[in-house]
Amino acid sequence: MAHRYFIIYKPYNMVSQFISPDKGKVKLLGDLDFPFPEGTHAIGRLDNHSEGLLLLTTNQKVTRLLFEGERPHQRTYLVRAKGHMLPETLQRLQQGVSIRISRDMHYVAVPHSVAIVPKPEGMPARPSEPPEKAPHTWLLITLTEGKYHQVRKMVGALKHRCQRLIRVSIEDMELGDMQPGEVRELEETVFFDRLKIVPDL
Repeated sequence: MAHRYFIIYKPYNMVSQFISPDKGKVKLLGDLDFPFPEGTHAIGRLDNHSEGLLLLTTNQKVTRLLFEGERPHQRTYLVRAKGHMLPETLQRLQQGVSIRISRDMHYVAVPHSVAIVPKPEGMPARPSEPPEKAPHTWLLITLTEGKYHQVRKMVGALKHRCQRLIRVSIEDMELGDMQPGEVRELEETVFFDRLKIVPDL
């Protein structure tokens, strides 16, 4: 049976799982209005309060091909940070900041790229999003690594709390004009080509 491949716009306040011990307390991928086939699972994760591009497939090999290969893959996030970020603070972020990755261990996280950007036109509203008039800065951050809550920790290390986090792309796979909760199915060749990975023969 041929494998199937999907991209979704994971909404805010939904976990990247089909089952959870907290069922009834959190929204699950199965709550989306789409008949996913048996065996579908998420590739990677977005935490409950993050949103945006999430990959799903029935092919269990894709996680290894994407995240365990020799070549790092770029993931880009749009971030609303609390307060107005100064140019010197942005420069610190560009050069790398120390984040805690365990109780006794810190790690210098260096982004592939980061820039201050205007709020994109037509961005979907998010429940409980802070008011637009409150001081904030929009950042576009690209990483080639994925420590736990890395983007939130990087921004927080500079005293700018992350107020909204949206993954907008993984390599050439882009969220584009998708809306929260939307699901699109892709052909296998398109899926692998956009992610720049080579399927096992």
